[in-house]
Amino acid sequence: MDQENDNRIAAAKWLIEALESGSPLAPLPDGLAPPDVEAGAEIAAAVLEETGYVPCGFRLLFRDAGDPVAGPMLEGRLLRAGTTVALPALRHARASAAMLGVLAEALLPDDEGAPVLARVHPALDLAASRFTDLPEDVPTLTADLGLLGYVVVGKAAASPAGPIAVSLAEASLRRKGLPVDLMAAFATAAVAARARGGLPAGAVLVVAGLSPALVPVAGASLAARFAGLGKAEAAFV
Repeated sequence: MDQENDNRIAAAKWLIEALESGSPLAPLPDGLAPPDVEAGAEIAAAVLEETGYVPCGFRLLFRDAGDPVAGPMLEGRLLRAGTTVALPALRHARASAAMLGVLAEALLPDDEGAPVLARVHPALDLAASRFTDLPEDVPTLTADLGLLGYVVVGKAAASPAGPIAVSLAEASLRRKGLPVDLMAAFATAAVAARARGGLPAGAVLVVAGLSPALVPVAGASLAARFAGLGKAEAAFV
Protein backbone atom coordinates (compact mmCIF):
# COMPACT_ATOMS: atom_id res chain seq x y z
CA MET A 1 0.00 0.00 0.00
CA ASP A 2 1.60 3.30 -1.08
CA GLN A 3 2.05 6.29 1.20
CA GLU A 4 -0.63 8.39 -0.51
CA ASN A 5 -3.20 5.66 0.04
CA ASP A 6 -2.07 5.24 3.65
CA ASN A 7 -2.57 8.98 4.20
CA ARG A 8 -5.98 8.92 2.51
CA ILE A 9 -7.22 6.15 4.79
CA ALA A 10 -5.71 7.77 7.87
CA ALA A 11 -7.41 11.10 7.10
CA ALA A 12 -10.69 9.27 6.46
CA LYS A 13 -10.48 7.58 9.88
CA TRP A 14 -10.13 10.97 11.58
CA LEU A 15 -13.27 12.18 9.79
CA ILE A 16 -15.14 8.96 10.54
CA GLU A 17 -14.47 9.32 14.26
CA ALA A 18 -15.90 12.85 14.20
CA LEU A 19 -18.84 11.77 12.04
CA GLU A 20 -19.82 8.85 14.27
CA SER A 21 -19.04 10.34 17.69
CA GLY A 22 -20.19 13.87 17.04
CA SER A 23 -16.99 15.12 18.63
CA PRO A 24 -15.32 18.10 16.94
CA LEU A 25 -12.30 17.41 14.78
CA ALA A 26 -9.02 19.28 15.12
CA PRO A 27 -7.17 20.19 11.91
CA LEU A 28 -5.85 17.13 10.12
CA PRO A 29 -2.28 16.28 11.17
CA ASP A 30 0.59 17.34 8.98
CA GLY A 31 0.78 15.21 5.88
CA LEU A 32 -2.86 14.10 5.99
CA ALA A 33 -4.56 17.26 4.70
CA PRO A 34 -5.49 16.80 1.02
CA PRO A 35 -3.25 18.79 -1.34
CA ASP A 36 -5.95 19.23 -3.99
CA VAL A 37 -9.66 18.71 -4.64
CA GLU A 38 -9.12 15.29 -6.20
CA ALA A 39 -7.34 14.10 -3.05
CA GLY A 40 -10.17 15.55 -0.94
CA ALA A 41 -12.72 13.63 -3.00
CA GLU A 42 -10.71 10.44 -2.50
CA ILE A 43 -10.76 10.96 1.28
CA ALA A 44 -14.54 11.51 1.20
CA ALA A 45 -14.92 8.32 -0.85
CA ALA A 46 -12.80 6.46 1.70
CA VAL A 47 -15.08 7.72 4.49
CA LEU A 48 -18.07 6.18 2.72
CA GLU A 49 -16.20 2.96 1.96
CA GLU A 50 -15.03 2.51 5.54
CA THR A 51 -18.47 3.29 7.06
CA GLY A 52 -20.53 1.39 4.51
CA TYR A 53 -22.59 4.45 3.58
CA VAL A 54 -23.89 4.25 0.01
CA PRO A 55 -24.51 7.63 -1.63
CA CYS A 56 -27.91 8.22 -3.19
CA GLY A 57 -26.64 11.05 -5.33
CA PHE A 58 -24.44 14.11 -5.54
CA ARG A 59 -24.58 17.59 -4.00
CA LEU A 60 -22.98 20.83 -5.18
CA LEU A 61 -22.87 23.74 -2.73
CA PHE A 62 -22.47 27.20 -4.23
CA ARG A 63 -20.91 29.49 -1.65
CA ASP A 64 -21.26 33.22 -1.01
CA ALA A 65 -17.47 33.52 -1.23
CA GLY A 66 -15.16 31.00 -2.82
CA ASP A 67 -15.49 28.11 -5.24
CA PRO A 68 -18.36 25.61 -5.03
CA VAL A 69 -17.85 22.51 -2.91
CA ALA A 70 -19.06 19.09 -4.06
CA GLY A 71 -19.68 15.84 -2.27
CA PRO A 72 -21.89 12.78 -1.89
CA MET A 73 -25.56 12.94 -0.96
CA LEU A 74 -26.59 10.39 1.66
CA GLU A 75 -30.18 9.19 2.06
CA GLY A 76 -29.96 9.48 5.84
CA ARG A 77 -29.24 13.19 5.45
CA LEU A 78 -32.50 13.88 3.59
CA LEU A 79 -35.30 15.20 5.82
CA ARG A 80 -38.94 15.94 5.09
CA ALA A 81 -40.10 19.55 5.05
CA GLY A 82 -41.52 20.60 8.40
CA THR A 83 -38.90 18.64 10.32
CA THR A 84 -37.51 20.13 13.52
CA VAL A 85 -33.71 20.09 13.38
CA ALA A 86 -31.47 19.92 16.45
CA LEU A 87 -28.77 22.54 15.92
CA PRO A 88 -26.23 21.01 18.36
CA ALA A 89 -25.82 18.21 15.81
CA LEU A 90 -24.66 20.73 13.18
CA ARG A 91 -21.30 22.46 13.60
CA HIS A 92 -20.84 25.75 11.70
CA ALA A 93 -24.39 25.42 10.37
CA ARG A 94 -25.34 27.55 7.38
CA ALA A 95 -28.77 27.44 5.74
CA SER A 96 -29.44 28.21 2.09
CA ALA A 97 -32.12 27.62 -0.50
CA ALA A 98 -31.55 24.46 -2.52
CA MET A 99 -33.20 22.29 -5.14
CA LEU A 100 -33.18 18.50 -5.37
CA GLY A 101 -33.60 16.88 -8.76
CA VAL A 102 -34.33 13.22 -9.44
CA LEU A 103 -32.55 12.00 -12.56
CA ALA A 104 -34.74 10.57 -15.32
CA GLU A 105 -31.61 9.48 -17.19
CA ALA A 106 -28.15 8.47 -16.04
CA LEU A 107 -25.29 10.96 -15.97
CA LEU A 108 -22.53 9.12 -17.80
CA PRO A 109 -18.91 10.28 -17.43
CA ASP A 110 -18.40 10.89 -21.16
CA ASP A 111 -21.73 12.62 -21.79
CA GLU A 112 -22.32 16.34 -21.98
CA GLY A 113 -25.27 18.66 -21.62
CA ALA A 114 -27.87 19.40 -19.01
CA PRO A 115 -29.24 16.59 -16.85
CA VAL A 116 -32.66 15.15 -17.67
CA LEU A 117 -34.76 15.42 -14.51
CA ALA A 118 -37.91 13.45 -13.73
CA ARG A 119 -38.94 16.00 -11.13
CA VAL A 120 -37.54 18.59 -8.75
CA HIS A 121 -38.16 19.34 -5.07
CA PRO A 122 -37.73 22.71 -3.35
CA ALA A 123 -35.25 22.22 -0.52
CA LEU A 124 -33.51 23.89 2.40
CA ASP A 125 -29.83 23.00 2.65
CA LEU A 126 -28.12 22.92 6.04
CA ALA A 127 -24.39 22.84 5.48
CA ALA A 128 -22.19 21.70 8.38
CA SER A 129 -18.65 20.64 9.16
CA ARG A 130 -16.99 17.97 11.25
CA PHE A 131 -14.14 20.33 12.19
CA THR A 132 -13.87 22.49 15.33
CA ASP A 133 -12.67 25.39 13.19
CA LEU A 134 -14.18 25.61 9.73
CA PRO A 135 -11.47 24.96 7.12
CA GLU A 136 -10.98 27.56 4.42
CA ASP A 137 -9.46 25.43 1.66
CA VAL A 138 -11.69 23.63 -0.85
CA PRO A 139 -9.74 20.32 -0.75
CA THR A 140 -10.36 19.91 2.99
CA LEU A 141 -13.98 21.02 2.63
CA THR A 142 -14.34 18.38 -0.08
CA ALA A 143 -12.89 15.71 2.22
CA ASP A 144 -15.39 16.88 4.86
CA LEU A 145 -18.16 15.37 2.69
CA GLY A 146 -18.58 18.67 0.89
CA LEU A 147 -19.95 20.27 4.09
CA LEU A 148 -22.93 17.93 4.04
CA GLY A 149 -25.27 18.46 6.96
CA TYR A 150 -28.93 17.91 6.12
CA VAL A 151 -31.18 18.68 3.15
CA VAL A 152 -34.81 19.38 4.03
CA VAL A 153 -36.97 18.42 1.04
CA GLY A 154 -40.36 19.79 0.01
CA LYS A 155 -43.06 18.48 -2.34
CA ALA A 156 -42.29 17.53 -5.92
CA ALA A 157 -42.72 20.00 -8.76
CA ALA A 158 -42.11 20.18 -12.50
CA SER A 159 -38.76 21.48 -13.72
CA PRO A 160 -38.89 25.23 -14.41
CA ALA A 161 -38.50 26.49 -17.95
CA GLY A 162 -36.47 29.57 -16.99
CA PRO A 163 -35.12 31.59 -14.06
CA ILE A 164 -37.42 31.89 -11.04
CA ALA A 165 -37.42 34.00 -7.88
CA VAL A 166 -35.79 32.28 -4.89
CA SER A 167 -35.76 33.52 -1.30
CA LEU A 168 -34.74 32.35 2.17
CA ALA A 169 -36.12 33.99 5.29
CA GLU A 170 -37.81 33.43 8.63
CA ALA A 171 -40.87 31.35 7.81
CA SER A 172 -43.31 33.99 9.05
CA LEU A 173 -41.87 36.60 6.68
CA ARG A 174 -42.15 37.08 2.94
CA ARG A 175 -39.03 38.28 1.17
CA LYS A 176 -38.71 39.32 -2.44
CA GLY A 177 -36.82 36.56 -4.19
CA LEU A 178 -33.82 36.93 -6.45
CA PRO A 179 -33.88 35.35 -9.94
CA VAL A 180 -32.00 32.05 -10.14
CA ASP A 181 -31.47 29.93 -13.24
CA LEU A 182 -32.06 26.52 -11.66
CA MET A 183 -31.36 24.53 -14.80
CA ALA A 184 -28.01 26.28 -15.23
CA ALA A 185 -27.19 25.34 -11.64
CA PHE A 186 -28.15 21.72 -12.33
CA ALA A 187 -26.02 21.75 -15.47
CA THR A 188 -23.00 22.88 -13.45
CA ALA A 189 -23.68 20.16 -10.88
CA ALA A 190 -23.97 17.58 -13.65
CA VAL A 191 -20.51 18.46 -14.94
CA ALA A 192 -19.07 17.99 -11.45
CA ALA A 193 -20.97 14.71 -10.94
CA ARG A 194 -19.74 13.31 -14.27
CA ALA A 195 -16.18 14.21 -13.28
CA ARG A 196 -16.66 12.03 -10.17
CA GLY A 197 -17.86 9.04 -12.19
CA GLY A 198 -21.47 9.92 -13.00
CA LEU A 199 -24.81 8.90 -11.51
CA PRO A 200 -27.48 6.32 -12.39
CA ALA A 201 -31.06 7.14 -13.32
CA GLY A 202 -33.11 7.64 -10.16
CA ALA A 203 -30.21 9.19 -8.23
CA VAL A 204 -30.60 12.66 -6.77
CA LEU A 205 -28.72 15.78 -7.82
CA VAL A 206 -28.76 18.58 -5.26
CA VAL A 207 -27.82 22.19 -5.94
CA ALA A 208 -27.43 24.21 -2.73
CA GLY A 209 -26.43 27.78 -1.96
CA LEU A 210 -29.09 29.22 -4.28
CA SER A 211 -29.62 32.10 -1.83
CA PRO A 212 -27.36 34.04 0.51
CA ALA A 213 -26.63 31.83 3.53
CA LEU A 214 -28.21 32.39 6.94
CA VAL A 215 -27.14 31.09 10.34
CA PRO A 216 -30.09 29.14 11.82
CA VAL A 217 -30.87 29.80 15.48
CA ALA A 218 -32.79 27.77 18.05
CA GLY A 219 -36.46 28.71 18.30
CA ALA A 220 -36.65 30.01 14.75
CA SER A 221 -38.03 28.57 11.52
CA LEU A 222 -36.67 29.16 8.03
CA ALA A 223 -38.39 28.74 4.69
CA ALA A 224 -36.80 28.52 1.26
CA ARG A 225 -39.37 29.67 -1.30
CA PHE A 226 -39.33 29.12 -5.05
CA ALA A 227 -41.84 31.12 -7.08
CA GLY A 228 -44.40 28.79 -8.66
CA LEU A 229 -42.69 25.65 -7.33
CA GLY A 230 -43.34 25.71 -3.59
CA LYS A 231 -41.16 25.83 -0.49
CA ALA A 232 -39.22 23.82 2.07
CA GLU A 233 -39.39 24.79 5.72
CA ALA A 234 -37.70 23.65 8.93
CA ALA A 235 -37.76 24.64 12.59
CA PHE A 236 -34.69 24.62 14.85
CA VAL A 237 -34.10 23.74 18.47
